[in-house]
Amino acid sequence: MKEKLTVIKVGGKIVEESETLNQLLTDFSTIPGYKLLVHGGGRSATKIAAQLGIESRMVNGRRITDLETLKVVTMVYGGLVNKNIVAGLQAKGVNAIGLTGADMDVIRSEKRPVKEVDYGYVGDVKVVNASVLANLIRQGIVPVMAPLTHDGAGSMLNTNADTIAGETAKALAEEFDVTLVYCFEKKGVLRDENDDDSVIPVITPELFEQYVSEGIIQGGMIPKLENSFSAVEAGVSQVVITQASAIHRQEGTVIRKK
Repeated sequence: MKEKLTVIKVGGKIVEESETLNQLLTDFSTIPGYKLLVHGGGRSATKIAAQLGIESRMVNGRRITDLETLKVVTMVYGGLVNKNIVAGLQAKGVNAIGLTGADMDVIRSEKRPVKEVDYGYVGDVKVVNASVLANLIRQGIVPVMAPLTHDGAGSMLNTNADTIAGETAKALAEEFDVTLVYCFEKKGVLRDENDDDSVIPVITPELFEQYVSEGIIQGGMIPKLENSFSAVEAGVSQVVITQASAIHRQEGTVIRKK
C-alpha cells in the first residue's frame, strides 16, 4: 500500500501577505504525513519589476517574460517568496527545502514555441524527476516549489504554478497515494456563483459534462477541472479544489474518476 502524499498549490496572493502567509503555514504544518507545497508570487514580481523600472506585460493572464523580466521572477519567486515560506515553515517545525526546477534537475521544461503570442522565457514542463523528490520526501524533508523550471541548457524558465503542481503530482503518483489540492478564493466549485455556500462536494467526469451542458460550470473553471481530471487519469488519487484556509480540513470540491 502506497504512503499518502498531499500536494498543495497556493497562489501568490496568499503567500505575499504576512497574515495570510502565517495562517497558511500554520494550517500546512498540521497536515499529517508527507506533503509538498507549490507557490506563486506574481504580485510581488510585478511590484518589484515596477520599482526597477521594468514594465510587466500580460496576455490572457499570462506574463510575457523577456530577459529582464526573467531576472526579476527568478529573484522574486526563487528567492524572496520561496525563502520566506521556507523560513516560516522552519519556525513551525517543518523541515522544508526551497526548490526551483533547476535544483537537482527536478523539473525540466522546454521554452514555449511562438504561435500567436511570443511569451518569451516561459517553460512548458517536459520531465519531473520524481525519484529525487521522493527521496527527499521520505527523508522527512518538505519540498517548497517555486514556479520556475529550466531547459537543461542553462536557462531558467518562468512556469505556471498550477502546471508545476499538476505535473509534480502526476509524477509522484507512481511512488505515493497522492491528493492534489488547488487553493483559490472560493470554498470550492460552486453550483451558484452568487452563493459561496453552494459548494458541489464531488465531481466525476459524468457530472462534469452534465454541469457544463447546464451552464453551472463555465469560464475559467472548465480548464481548471479539465486539468484536474487529467491528473486523476494519470494516477493521482483525487484532486481537491478549496480555499487556502481549509487545506487542513476535508472541505471543498473533490474531483474523482468515479
